[in-house]
Amino acid sequence: MTLDPKLDRIEARADELRAALSAGLAGEEFGRASKELAELEPLVARIIELRDAERQAEEAEALRADPELAALAEAELAELRARIPRLLREIQIALLPRDEADERAAILEIRPAAGGDEAALFAAELFTTYQRYAEGRGWRFEILDYSTTELGGLREGIAEITGRSVFARLKYESGVHRVQRVPATENQGRIHTSTITVAVLPEAEEVDVALNEADLRIDVYRASGAGGQHVNKTESAVRITHLPSGIVVAMQDEKSQHKNRAKAMKILRARLYEQQRAQAHATRAADRRAQVGTGDRSERIRTYNFPQGRVTDHRINLTLHKIDRIMAGELDEIIDALAAEDQAARLAEA
Repeated sequence: MTLDPKLDRIEARADELRAALSAGLAGEEFGRASKELAELEPLVARIIELRDAERQAEEAEALRADPELAALAEAELAELRARIPRLLREIQIALLPRDEADERAAILEIRPAAGGDEAALFAAELFTTYQRYAEGRGWRFEILDYSTTELGGLREGIAEITGRSVFARLKYESGVHRVQRVPATENQGRIHTSTITVAVLPEAEEVDVALNEADLRIDVYRASGAGGQHVNKTESAVRITHLPSGIVVAMQDEKSQHKNRAKAMKILRARLYEQQRAQAHATRAADRRAQVGTGDRSERIRTYNFPQGRVTDHRINLTLHKIDRIMAGELDEIIDALAAEDQAARLAEA
């Protein structure tokens, strides 16, 4: 088996880490070794299970020569022949290069695109869908910015989602989402098509993005009724412009200028970090386009057709006829299918 030398090295590394921890590592070294071992142990357990299954298969193969045990050996072989490829695939998936951002929190940004009031109304509904999905997984969903239209639609919604593997699950959601339905404002029963954009960015730490104060233009102004929840006479709203990139983040959701600035900086860091990640992956752009989770915000990824009660993800040609449940936050079936397709593509490439 061509993986054997690599699997041997993984087992040896786990043994080395256990020995080092037993010898009394302390401080940061103890933390690093403990974390690495915790990441390796599930894989090592699969490797041990695979090798045990391969040994049992060899023994069962030998027993087929015994007339009295042949039937029993054949039955055991049939079970092992099904289990070994499954274990091997699980190990191969675990060995795929990981996106270091997968375990991070995420910044979710939703905005209406084409379709006017109907697009804004659907944007508000989809924002709630992600909020319900986060709650169902035990994640923390904090709204950073939420501005509405006169009809209750969403002009812009930004949230920070914190929990285990948030970005790993939500990164497939970036792109253009299309809705087809009869709007509440339509008097003649005609189906309209509208679109909204969803961006999911891995949250950035200060160490990820070096920000020079000289590169920032920070403007303060009074919060307005066009989105600010707290219209006041103080200059609490903040707009930060990153001069080298041209990225602008405005925040007026809080009464405090300090809080608005902190939120704006968090969003700015996430956008700059994602820009850096995109540049770093530019050399393999063709491969990324061939995969599922490209994160391209201009790509139409999904259609929500209300008259037919269906949701179709165009990247993997998956159609589910349970739009009500999906809009209620039941996104796992779609996300699981996207993750599996992404893994399959990367396995084929490897």
